[in-house]
Amino acid sequence: MTVRIGTRASKLALTQTQQTADQLAAVGGFTVELVHIKTEGDVLTGSLSQMGGTGVFVAALRDALLREACDVAVHSLKDLPTGGTPGLALAATPKRVDVRDVLCARDGLKLADLPRGASVGTGSPRRAAQLRVARPDLQIVDIRGNVDTRLGRVPGLPGNTTDAVVSGKSCDLDAVVLAAAGLERIGRLDAVSEFLETDVMLPAAGQGALAIECRIADAPPRPGSNDGSRGVLAQSLAALDDVDTRLAVTAERALLARLEAGCAAPVGAYAYRKGSMLYLEAVVCAVDGTATVRDQRATDGLTEVGATLLGIELAEILLGRGAADIADLAAS
Repeated sequence: MTVRIGTRASKLALTQTQQTADQLAAVGGFTVELVHIKTEGDVLTGSLSQMGGTGVFVAALRDALLREACDVAVHSLKDLPTGGTPGLALAATPKRVDVRDVLCARDGLKLADLPRGASVGTGSPRRAAQLRVARPDLQIVDIRGNVDTRLGRVPGLPGNTTDAVVSGKSCDLDAVVLAAAGLERIGRLDAVSEFLETDVMLPAAGQGALAIECRIADAPPRPGSNDGSRGVLAQSLAALDDVDTRLAVTAERALLARLEAGCAAPVGAYAYRKGSMLYLEAVVCAVDGTATVRDQRATDGLTEVGATLLGIELAEILLGRGAADIADLAAS
C-alpha cells in the first residue's frame, strides 16, 4: 500500500509534509509518496490580502484530493479557510508547536530597541496592525516570498545566503516578522532576535498547527461514532490527531468564522487548554493600528461543540465592542 501525500513545493511545505509522512508511515506500516502541487498562491504575485488571503495556497491541494491525484494533503492550518469542502474532512491535527511570531532583526535587536523609523517587513495585515499598535513609529513594509527570501531582506542574519535575493531586494530591511513554527521546522531559529509574546502579538488562528485533510471515506470516525470499520489510513490519521490541539484550533476558527474574517484579516486568536478549562483570547485591530478590541473567555466544555461555542461567544463580544467597524469585517 502506498499513500500519496499532496504538498506545496516550498522548502517549508516539503519539510513539514515529509515529517508528517514519516509519522504516518511509521504508524501505518505503508509506504508514502509526496506529490508536488502548484497552488495559485505560488504563481500569483502581489500581497496575500489582495489575492484573497492565504486560502490561495489551499484550493489546488483540495482539488487534487477530490480528483484522487493524492490521498492526503498537508496544510499549515492557519492557511485553511474556515469553510469546509464537500467530500473532504479535516482528518487530523497533530500536536501544535510554538504559536508565537518572532522578530528577526539586524544586530540582534529586539522590538523595543529598533530605532524610530526602522523598516520591518511582513506580508500579514494581522502582524502589521499589531506592530503598529506596539510601535507606531516603525515603517511597515509589505513583503512576499518564502522564508529564506524574507530572511534575506535583513542584513547579517545567521544562515542567509546569496540565493535568498529576489527581484534585486536583499538586505534592505531592519527586521522581518515570521512564525516561530516555520523557522523551527526548517532549522532557522538561529535567525530569531526575539520571540514576540502573545500579549504583544496574538498569532493567527491555527498558527503552529498542521491540518491533514483527506477524502471523507478515508477519515477517522468522529468521537461517539459507531463506525469502527475504517481502514489502515484512517486509523493512522487518528493516531496523529492531538485532542488539545483540535479543541484549540476549533475555538480559534469558530471565532474567525463568526467574524467572517478571512485568513489575512487583522485578527489574532489563541486558545489553549489548561487543566479542565479551554481558554481563548482574541484581538481585532484597525490596519493602521489606531484602534484595537481585545478580550478573552474560557469554557469547561472540552468537546468540539464546546470549543465552537466558545469561539462564537468571544466573537459576539468583540462585535458588540465595535470590532466590525475598526477592521471592516463582513460580520454584523
